[in-house]
Amino acid sequence: MRYRFNISNYSELGQRIITALLGAAVIVLGCMYSEWAYFLIFGTILVLSQLEFYKLCGLDGMLPLKSFGTFLGFMIFVMTFFVEMQHLDDKYYFLIFPMISLIFFIKLYRKSDKKPFTGIAFTFLGIFYVAVPFSLLNLAAFSVDKTFHYEVIVGSLFILWASDSGAYFAGTKFGKTKLFERVSPKKSWEGSLGGAAAAIVTAYLLSLNFAVIPQWKWFCIGGIIVIAGTYGDLIESLFKRSIAIKDSGRGLPGHGGFMDRFDGLLVSAPFIAAFLKIF
Repeated sequence: MRYRFNISNYSELGQRIITALLGAAVIVLGCMYSEWAYFLIFGTILVLSQLEFYKLCGLDGMLPLKSFGTFLGFMIFVMTFFVEMQHLDDKYYFLIFPMISLIFFIKLYRKSDKKPFTGIAFTFLGIFYVAVPFSLLNLAAFSVDKTFHYEVIVGSLFILWASDSGAYFAGTKFGKTKLFERVSPKKSWEGSLGGAAAAIVTAYLLSLNFAVIPQWKWFCIGGIIVIAGTYGDLIESLFKRSIAIKDSGRGLPGHGGFMDRFDGLLVSAPFIAAFLKIF
């Protein structure tokens, strides 16, 4: 009898683990393979996440420029990548501003929009909330001697995943004291502490194996991810609660949508990029 694999046959935890392992393998191996594989993987994640964001805005009656906003977000990602690769001069960053200004021109000719500036605002929000953080990962990846170092990206993701997993399991087993009940009733201080402990241990292990940056920087990145990543989770929960939905999508079994999986990274990435560029 022929067996057909169907992830829906597994429990929610089982789906969560399988999806996490498969997704992590693709991302980690891709980043290790080459900067171009990294570019394709994260460019795809950016596009899917931004489309998901605009779809959710539509559920709440908003009319952002879904296709054009996503195109602009991807172009910002492409531009930052090629500038960091030194294939483009950084003067081309100035093209971002007129490109984004085209949003106003397009909305001006949309006669059916009753609240055009609301649509404009949410189009901008999709770019700055989703596309800009992913684009800033390019700056982090090339922050050491202007060369692509997969260790920075993979290490940051390992810390984020460890923090998420530690928080999930510690919160499930020991969670009693609510962290931010108004926004996310299931999150607890016990879970957050479990996530912080897992992140710190992971940062220490990374410092022993990924010497591309010194140990103290790995601990700082760990601290950034614990704090900013937690806020990223809460911010996305606030967004979902405002439009009365549970998950941002169904693209990742056991995890929901792409924004559910990368919400911590959306807020952590700007801090990580700034830290590595300044220090």
